Amino acid sequence: MSTQTLPDMFRAFGRIGLLSFGGPAAQIAIMHEELVERRRWLTEDQFLRALSLCMLLPGPEAMQLATYAGWRIRGVFGGLLAGLLFVVPGALVIFALAFAYISYGQVPLVKAAFVGIKAAVIIVVLQALLRLGNKALGTNSACVLAGLAFVALFAFGLPFPLIIAFAAIYGYVTSKADSATTAPVHIPAGQTLRTVLIWSALWATPMLMLWLLQADFLIQLGLFFSKLAVVTFGGAYAVLAYMSQTVLQDYGWVTSGQMIDALGLAETTPGPLILVTEFVAILAGAANGGIGLAIAAGLLALWVTFTPCFLWIFAAGPYIETLTSRPRLSAALSAITAAVVGVILNLSIWFALHVIFDQVNNCGAMPLPAFSSINVIATILTIGAAILMLRFKLGLVTTMGVMALAGMGLSLL
Repeated sequence: MSTQTLPDMFRAFGRIGLLSFGGPAAQIAIMHEELVERRRWLTEDQFLRALSLCMLLPGPEAMQLATYAGWRIRGVFGGLLAGLLFVVPGALVIFALAFAYISYGQVPLVKAAFVGIKAAVIIVVLQALLRLGNKALGTNSACVLAGLAFVALFAFGLPFPLIIAFAAIYGYVTSKADSATTAPVHIPAGQTLRTVLIWSALWATPMLMLWLLQADFLIQLGLFFSKLAVVTFGGAYAVLAYMSQTVLQDYGWVTSGQMIDALGLAETTPGPLILVTEFVAILAGAANGGIGLAIAAGLLALWVTFTPCFLWIFAAGPYIETLTSRPRLSAALSAITAAVVGVILNLSIWFALHVIFDQVNNCGAMPLPAFSSINVIATILTIGAAILMLRFKLGLVTTMGVMALAGMGLSLL
């Protein structure tokens, strides 16, 4: 374990946190440049093994990769520092944006700007789909898994965790080898148990306090986002359809328009995209009890979303050399990744339908648009975003700024 100075770590991980726009692919690239190429704090093999583990764990893989890197460099304190520097800047921005949205989100000009942001979000999700598909769908079985995952979600509305579990089991049992490529590392069982108990207690403490206070809404919200933290395989894009279905249909905390706005705003901030949970919690709190409850809901969502990330990394990190050398675990990860392609395809279609059409009806679990309700301005903006990002390779933040201005301009014509 390295002993880099704290100022060096603060500068390195602070830079990563402030520049971590554009989703996990861009965030992982920034970390690779900073930690492997520029500072040489991790080797290429260490970085790739850590990334493989983080993709297998629930939660935002980029945030967990930063946490692991900090832990590898300077122990638990380094992991806490790196993880917090990755999350806190974006969380603060989301707080500001959420309260601005509550105050001004229904102003016509602001709503027009959000149409432009939503149009750019469609293309961002499409890019994520293309990137992952190119890497994950190299075999016929991977393509079949992706197709089955899409149909299961889009046509039948099956639970996301069930799809992920099926893919993992399929990959594991169809693997042809199970011999480790490296010698196992001995980790005292008591050390792992102590880590799990400490971080589980930290994770559960706010919920216990809320139970004693009989804060029913916050208990319901905390339990849901705690559950989400356990099933968030494949990153925020993959779990968003499951999250949206629950908060829209089961709890009625936000509308579909607010859900899309939440993703659009989360895309414009640094940090993991799963910060969308904070935005949704703030809106739900404001609707159920005003500003005070909104602040409490936002803080609770942050706590139960990211505390488990430290639990997973600090408990599993010491085993990484052994875990990532197991062929069957590697096969399970590949199968999960293939299924996630189908999940993201479902998400991209869901978003596109709700942006381009003003009315989307459900035929069973399947969303079907009313074609007479097509939104011409949203369609034009989506085409514009596609040209800027796919043809001219404009960056995410620049494209969203241009689309927001274009949305306001078209609304004034």
